[in-house]
Amino acid sequence: MASTPQCWLTDMDGVLVREEHALPGAAEFLQRLVDRERPFLVLTNNSIFTPRDLAARLMRAGLSVPEESIWTSALATATFLGDQLPGGSAYVIGEAGLTTALHEAGYTLTDVAPDFVVLGETRTYSFEAITKAVRLILGGARFIATNPDVTGPSAEGPLPATGSVAAMITKATGREPYFVGKPNPMMFRSAMNRIEAHSENTVMVGDRMDTDIVAGIEAGLETILVLTGSTTVDDVARYPFRPGRVLDSIADAVELI
Repeated sequence: MASTPQCWLTDMDGVLVREEHALPGAAEFLQRLVDRERPFLVLTNNSIFTPRDLAARLMRAGLSVPEESIWTSALATATFLGDQLPGGSAYVIGEAGLTTALHEAGYTLTDVAPDFVVLGETRTYSFEAITKAVRLILGGARFIATNPDVTGPSAEGPLPATGSVAAMITKATGREPYFVGKPNPMMFRSAMNRIEAHSENTVMVGDRMDTDIVAGIEAGLETILVLTGSTTVDDVARYPFRPGRVLDSIADAVELI
């Protein structure tokens, strides 16, 4: 790392928390960012929850992160749509994180001739809603999805996620969605705009090579991979790209701030 980064983006699950527990060094890392007055955002591809919900979840794990310092794929999607078609309309399959973000971006939610069909994460996918989405897309609505993750975690095991349902809709319509969340570097660029950061002095910390690290590289950021999530040291060698640093955990990043 050539110089001390001025701005930080960090993934949430696998970096700061695992399930409902803070990972070692996470509290110290966040406190150092505050002490050094470094602009930062905590990123997540999960579109179910609002930043307020996620701030409360982190607080229960002992981590203090203000809601304005949390950037979700739902917020990135709403920002993207607000730029593409201000004041547009959307048929949404998703939960409060997505519907709230779209409302705040000035969007009208409707199932009558919407400009977009927007697919997000939900724990209660409805066949009726998916059928409605298919028919609206065939009728001319453009297809947007918050993130391409095909499964999500739960206490009982993996759950089908946005990418899996998007694949079903694509099969039925022949239309591929535009995914806004990671690994699309669009999510990082919208996050940097939020905190007025520049790529040359911003670092991304993540636990996944195929989302966090590749998107960070494509966005022109310094990248740090931590080994407390889904990627192991042995996994790194399988990819044709490399993170700037590989650290055992976020605890090892504190001294870099």
